[in-house]
Amino acid sequence: MEIVNVLAAAAAAWIYGAVHYMVLSKPWIRVSGAKVDADGRPMPQARPALPFILSFIAMILVAGMMRHVLKMAAMDTVGGGVMVGFGIGAFFITPWVMMNNAYPGRPFLLTIIDGAYAIIGCTIIGVVLQLF
Repeated sequence: MEIVNVLAAAAAAWIYGAVHYMVLSKPWIRVSGAKVDADGRPMPQARPALPFILSFIAMILVAGMMRHVLKMAAMDTVGGGVMVGFGIGAFFITPWVMMNNAYPGRPFLLTIIDGAYAIIGCTIIGVVLQLF
């Protein structure tokens, strides 16, 4: 039954990510350096589904590990899920994203956009994991 919990949490964060990047698509495209077509949309990729598949796999891995962390820490409340999710997003993932963006000199706004997704997405995962 825990796999259903992990898949539900991963799906919730993944769906949030779709909304997050749709809302922030224009600034993200501008600061990410993504190639765009004449209409300003990202250029089609040879395998357009691959990023979506990989991002869902990533969400499953994050949700699975967060489930393990919550169980090992004996966290059994939604508040605990919020705290752990927020903490992982804000203090593990976002600093790593910042380092990866700093070395090639990418704009700090990219870290803010991607970091906000990590923080909110992990918080959502924590909440969903604790609701089951």
